Amino acid sequence: MKIEAVDFFYLSMPVVRDIGDGSQDALLVRVTSDTGLVGWGECEAAPLASIAAWCCPMSHSACKPVSASVLGQRVDSAADIRRITALVRGNSLDLLQADHTLSGIDIALWDLLGKKEAAPVYALLGVKKAFPKTAYASQLFGDDPAETFAKGERATAAGIKAAKFGWGPYGRGTVEQDAEQVRAARAGLGPDGILLIDAGTVFGDDVAAAAARLPALQEAGVVWFEEPFVSGAIASYARLAAMGGSVKMAGGEGCHDPHQGINMIDHAGLGFVQIDTGRIGGITSAKVVADHAVKKNVRFVNHTFTTHLALSASLQPYAGVESDWICEYPFEPAALAAEFTTSRLEPDAEGRIHVPERPGLGVEPDTRALAKYLVDVEIKVAGKVLFRTASL
Repeated sequence: MKIEAVDFFYLSMPVVRDIGDGSQDALLVRVTSDTGLVGWGECEAAPLASIAAWCCPMSHSACKPVSASVLGQRVDSAADIRRITALVRGNSLDLLQADHTLSGIDIALWDLLGKKEAAPVYALLGVKKAFPKTAYASQLFGDDPAETFAKGERATAAGIKAAKFGWGPYGRGTVEQDAEQVRAARAGLGPDGILLIDAGTVFGDDVAAAAARLPALQEAGVVWFEEPFVSGAIASYARLAAMGGSVKMAGGEGCHDPHQGINMIDHAGLGFVQIDTGRIGGITSAKVVADHAVKKNVRFVNHTFTTHLALSASLQPYAGVESDWICEYPFEPAALAAEFTTSRLEPDAEGRIHVPERPGLGVEPDTRALAKYLVDVEIKVAGKVLFRTASL
C-alpha cells in the first residue's frame, strides 16, 4: 500500500499553564493509505514546530521537509517503515525538529501496518508474547508536603502499586525541603509502594547538588532518581550513579535518536533507560534502544505522561521483555489527554497494564471528543499555503 496523505492535528487545552505537564497540548498524526486504511500516531513535541518541520521549504540537500521522504512511499512490511525512517533522517539531517515529527508518523505507520496484517504492533516487531507491566502513577510533586502526601494516598487508593513524584518545587529550595517532600511521598504511598523520584533536570550538570539529595532518597527506599541532569550530561550521570547505592539512576526521555539512547545506556551508569516513543523517532527507534538495553542488562522503561494512544505506542518496543517490568502511566492528565481515545488501558487487579491484543496499536483517537480542542493552523510562505488543518 502507498502513503497518500499525512495530516497533523494541533490540539490544545484552552489555557496552557506554565507547569511541567505535557498533556496540555498534543499533536495527533493521521496517515492514510491508498487502500483506505488509516493509522494514528502522536508526537511528544511542540505541535506548531513539528508541523513546520513537515512542510517547510527545503534549505539544502540535507535539510528537506519531512514530507519529502514520506509521501508516496510504499508500506508493505516492517522493512518499509525502517526504510522510511532512514530516508527522513538522511534527507532532514539538519532539520532538528525532524525526529519529533517523524515520531508521530512512524507510530502511525506501525498502526497502519498492524491493521493491514490484522496483528498487534508488538507481533510485527517479532515479539511472540507481550508481558504486562506494573503501572506507576506519574504525577507532579505537590506545592507542599501535605499536597504530596495526599497525592500518594490517592494513588494507593486507586490500586496503583508504584508512583513517581517529580518537578514542581523539587530541587528549587533547600536540601531539607526536598527531603520533606520525599518523606511525604513515602508516607502517602505507604511502606510497600514502589517510590520513584523525578528531578526534572533541575540540577543541570551539578553533581554535588544532586548528591546532597541522595541520603533522603536512600532513607525512603526510592528505586530510582530520574533526570537529575539534562540528557547530554553523561559524565555527571555516571558520577552520581557511583554514589547512588540502592538508588539507581534513570534517564533518557530527552533522547531524540537511538544513538543518544545507546550512549546513555553505555556511559551514564543508568539502571533504567526511559525512552519516549513520541520523541526518539517512533516505535522503530525505540525498539533499537530497547534491544540494546537488554544486551547491557539495563531496564527499559517507557516515558509517557500524556494519552493512552501514546501509552500503547510506548509499550510496543519492550512488550516482549519480561524483566522490563514497569511502565509510566498517565495518572493525572489534562482533560484533553483524558478524553483523547475511545478506550483506555486500565490497570488490572494487580496494578499491571496489558498491551492491547487488537490490530495495530489497539487504541483509536476519539475524534468527536477532540474536535473542541482542535487549533486551526495555516502556514503560508510567499503567498503559497504549505499547510492547512484538514478535517478531523
